[in-house]
Amino acid sequence: MVTKGGHTVQAGTYWNLADGNRVDMDQEGVLPGKGTEMYIKAPAAAALAAGPVIGLIFAVFLPFIGIAMTLGLIGRKLAEGVVSAAAGSVSFGWRPIEAYLAGRKRKNEAREKKSDKAAKS
Repeated sequence: MVTKGGHTVQAGTYWNLADGNRVDMDQEGVLPGKGTEMYIKAPAAAALAAGPVIGLIFAVFLPFIGIAMTLGLIGRKLAEGVVSAAAGSVSFGWRPIEAYLAGRKRKNEAREKKSDKAAKS
């Protein structure tokens, strides 16, 4: 049975699901905390028996957690590389600190003529 903090409950042992704290109620009373904190009523023996089961589940899924984290890291690095490559190749051709007073096209044409002459020789 799940109960929220600040509610009146009967005597028993209540476990805080967020931080794992145990609250023992000797008699009827109000659970500590705000209405957002969730408590579950369970005897201490049940909580102690659940510990090894939770540990076993963690041990079984630990390799899968490692694989998922590794794949996530690789995917993030690949995505960052693709984005940076795409950002580096996108250019609108105008560079405010460069002045092409003679004209950019004329320089390119002159280079092509030089390379043609060198190839013919």
